[in-house]
Amino acid sequence: MQTLFKLKREFYANPDCAELAQLLLGKTLVVHKLGQPKRMGRIVETEAYLGPHDLAAHSSKGLTARTQIMFGEPGHVYVYLIYGMHHCMNVVGGPVGSGSGVLLRGLEPLEGIDLPTHGPGRLCKALGVDRSDYGQDLCADTIYLLDTPLRQGEDIACSARVGVDYAGDWAQAPLRFYIKNNKFVSKIPNKKAT
Repeated sequence: MQTLFKLKREFYANPDCAELAQLLLGKTLVVHKLGQPKRMGRIVETEAYLGPHDLAAHSSKGLTARTQIMFGEPGHVYVYLIYGMHHCMNVVGGPVGSGSGVLLRGLEPLEGIDLPTHGPGRLCKALGVDRSDYGQDLCADTIYLLDTPLRQGEDIACSARVGVDYAGDWAQAPLRFYIKNNKFVSKIPNKKAT
């Protein structure tokens, strides 16, 4: 059996957040909180948020209490609440100060998951991730990623991001990435998908 290695800080420091979003596809996300069973799944869908100049990114509002972690060291978890009830999890990427991150949108369950994982809110609910996980270090032992490759024959596609119509031209930027034909992708891509 192949030994799987935890991704290191250097992986997350990739200055190209769109590339990081693609590189995260196929990686295994592990959540192992004290007193809870280990939960694992393969990342099958992501969205890149490129920093303060990206009007769809939370960091476009600047450094705030909410976005502080996005401007910090790469390889940490940015969790926020939407609609007052759904948590969303992002991987902080890029160099310190970049304000960039990757939203995890879809997960293929592997172990310990018995709830739907298609969509960022469902993904967090299935993993038991909430705002108490804000700032978790992905290089530690509670939430981390294993360096697993894409499977043979899997291809990556891209489309516009979901739910960012307020962001002007940025709403159509092709920054959503997913594994083609994977049933755990959250939303059927629109006609602009490639």
